[in-house]
Amino acid sequence: MSVRLIICETCAHAPGEKLRDGRTGGEALLAEVERAARDAPGVAVERHACLMGCEHPCNAAIAAEGKIGYVLGRFAPTADSARALVEYAALYADSPTGQVPYRQWPQGVKGHFIARIPAPRADTAKE
Repeated sequence: MSVRLIICETCAHAPGEKLRDGRTGGEALLAEVERAARDAPGVAVERHACLMGCEHPCNAAIAAEGKIGYVLGRFAPTADSARALVEYAALYADSPTGQVPYRQWPQGVKGHFIARIPAPRADTAKE
């Protein structure tokens, strides 16, 4: 099953610092995540314009059909942050529910979770 690792491409580098070297923090993080995910089968990196977490950039979301989803933020747009996000996404992919035991979390994602989004329930889907 493919996991969507969605990076907010419009995030600032930090509150009040939108651009650095002509790129947003989100664009910088996206480039690092795309590099880190090259060897991560099943992790599909996507870009999205604004995840509405502007108070704590840089933001990412992780989602897959039938699984709980997550929004994470407060990342520096670095290779270390990207590796941690991709490593977590791979662990998420291996979980039937999307929940990964805390002891398995990469250090680089600890303290970065902002929201948990319940998976849609089949009994509430409209036909």
